Amino acid sequence: MARYRARRVVAGLAAALLVTAVAACGNDEEPAGGGAQASADDGATLTLWTRAATEAVSKAYAEKYNATHKNKVEVTAYPNEEYPAKLASAAGAKALPDLFASDVVFAAQYASQGLWVDLSDRFGALDVKDKVAPAHVKAGTWEGKTYAVPHTIDMSVMLYNKDLYAKAGLDPEKPPTTLKEFAEHARKIDKLGGDVNGTYFGGNCGGCVEFTFWPSVWAAGGAVLDAEGNNAKIDSTEMADVFALYRSLYDEGVAAPASKDEAGPTWLGALQGGKVGIAPGPSVWLGLIEEKGVKMGVAPIPGPDGGESTFVGGDAIGIGATSTKAAQAWDFLAWTMSDEAQIEVVAKNKGVPTRTDLASNKYSSTDPRVVLINSLMAKGQTPYARNFNASFNDPQSPWLQTVRGALFGDAAAALSQGNTDITKSLQQS
Repeated sequence: MARYRARRVVAGLAAALLVTAVAACGNDEEPAGGGAQASADDGATLTLWTRAATEAVSKAYAEKYNATHKNKVEVTAYPNEEYPAKLASAAGAKALPDLFASDVVFAAQYASQGLWVDLSDRFGALDVKDKVAPAHVKAGTWEGKTYAVPHTIDMSVMLYNKDLYAKAGLDPEKPPTTLKEFAEHARKIDKLGGDVNGTYFGGNCGGCVEFTFWPSVWAAGGAVLDAEGNNAKIDSTEMADVFALYRSLYDEGVAAPASKDEAGPTWLGALQGGKVGIAPGPSVWLGLIEEKGVKMGVAPIPGPDGGESTFVGGDAIGIGATSTKAAQAWDFLAWTMSDEAQIEVVAKNKGVPTRTDLASNKYSSTDPRVVLINSLMAKGQTPYARNFNASFNDPQSPWLQTVRGALFGDAAAALSQGNTDITKSLQQS
């Protein structure tokens, strides 16, 4: 998950952005629905902005689309940490690109500020609308209208080292089905000694913790936010139980000592080293870890006593509110959700399709682990809140303070105070 530092710049332009949106929507004169898609491929040049983390996928989409359409999509990527400020500046100048993607947890904020064109009628006319990642579609909805659709999908899963499982006397084909069993497996692997650790987590990274701990809360039937994203619900038994389990693993030395200060940059490297038994992490890491010669297994993230869920992350994409080429931009977006794009661009490159009906396809079916990852999308959640970044992902957010207290301080006090502080942040205008 991205941890942006530019929230004040973005939030400070909220009022101006709303005015921008009202003025820009008048440019969108193309009739809604799928009927206009063919005529919208008229040779227009479309600008698409994305953050660096999504650049490769965005360019792969554009390359495939450009090869088969008259329209041409030109992709520009910006460093993750600079991207929100870049969008805010462009919105203030009424010069947004024709299309722009963002971390999906920003979707509600950008939709509420009017940065994207209303896609409700167009999306509603798609034959595949009910098969498009439900958590992402919800994240891109504001006041009942759809403003963004899925661009890329990344989910949290349990990743485990099969060789260390075997050495610890565990069955490499039987991953844990409860979080308590996960802890037992981690403890057994940790007993191998030496430089082997049972597990690892990002204890100084708010985004890392929400991405990997929250699915266990959801699997247990708990919630993190209310439906509107205005009130925190972290002071719960489910959240306390999840934090208590990870805290015990750290206190016992089962979690690598570096977990306490892990802020994200070296998280992947710890698993690539082949000395961590089992840990939750992004699904896209499967191939990156195996590139280092580490044989990995994959399992859903369970709740303390069972169930399973995932954090459906990745990027959402919409049409810039100041674009004068909304019809042509929609032609591209509609195509990205097609069978061709999802199979030949996403699945072919080992990505997660944004369609629930394409979990098993000609590329993923060769690896049961990939099919499992893809199938989890329909079971996962994407948190929804207009002020998500300021409340959770920002390094100065009340969530990170809560995480530090819950893992390494007074846990009960941290969750109670954190719930109050996060709710206050969520409700800021």
